[in-house]
Amino acid sequence: MTSRGLGPLCVVGSINVDISVTVSELPLPGETVRGRGPIRGAGGKGANQAAAAARLGAAVRMLGAVGDDADGQAMVENLRRAGVDTSGIRVVAEPTGTALITVDAAGENTIVVCAGANDAVEGAGPFAPDEAVLAQLEIPPHAIEALAASVPGFFALNAAPARAVPASVLRRADLVIVNDAEFAALPAVSAARLVVVTHGARGASLWRDGERVLTAPSPVVDAVNAVGAGDAFSAAITLAVHAGWPDEVALAAACAVGADAVTHVGAQPPLRSLAEYR
Repeated sequence: MTSRGLGPLCVVGSINVDISVTVSELPLPGETVRGRGPIRGAGGKGANQAAAAARLGAAVRMLGAVGDDADGQAMVENLRRAGVDTSGIRVVAEPTGTALITVDAAGENTIVVCAGANDAVEGAGPFAPDEAVLAQLEIPPHAIEALAASVPGFFALNAAPARAVPASVLRRADLVIVNDAEFAALPAVSAARLVVVTHGARGASLWRDGERVLTAPSPVVDAVNAVGAGDAFSAAITLAVHAGWPDEVALAAACAVGADAVTHVGAQPPLRSLAEYR
């Protein structure tokens, strides 16, 4: 059931199968460590954000691509079970995207992504005027540019993983979401109208026209796994801003969602309705 006040959302992005191992400490370059696993799970920034938004109570559809393989079938079925409309997910010749993830005892992680079918994602709509659109940078640059040119309503961009974003996209975006490392690597992002920067366990900050106007702490929790926490946050802040929540309420709720996410294993954690995090 859609939470009152949340508008519809279309997520355009990546769909991966995650292959995760757990280690005591992340290996240094050239070092070999013992691990536990592997565990196969659902992932991809786009799929993670779509699943999170649906669990937060929004009506969500996803545009993406998977391979004609067992992983692709499983990832699409997983999104359906989360409540996402998957009719816009294409089956293509390339294999389903894969992420290789290493997680340490503190929940920190390293991730290597093999794009596969995600390189076939397009930014073609159509999109409804009242529909928010959320994209990430795990899909081709031309798809991001097509979205910026064609989305008639609210357009949010999670500029992750960090790579150059055309000025035209940043001018068009109603909301840009980055973490500390991405914010530092992409100085042009600071010129966007509305930017939200996540600071991990320290919370998040909100910037308007290059000026920081608000910060919010993250609730203190026992972290199990940070994989997917940023995606849950991105879904939450996009829904809250699109719904017109006051900045301080939207930012605090998104921080609470991100904190809840790290207390669960996997990139697509169970979540409550967004209103319960206010």
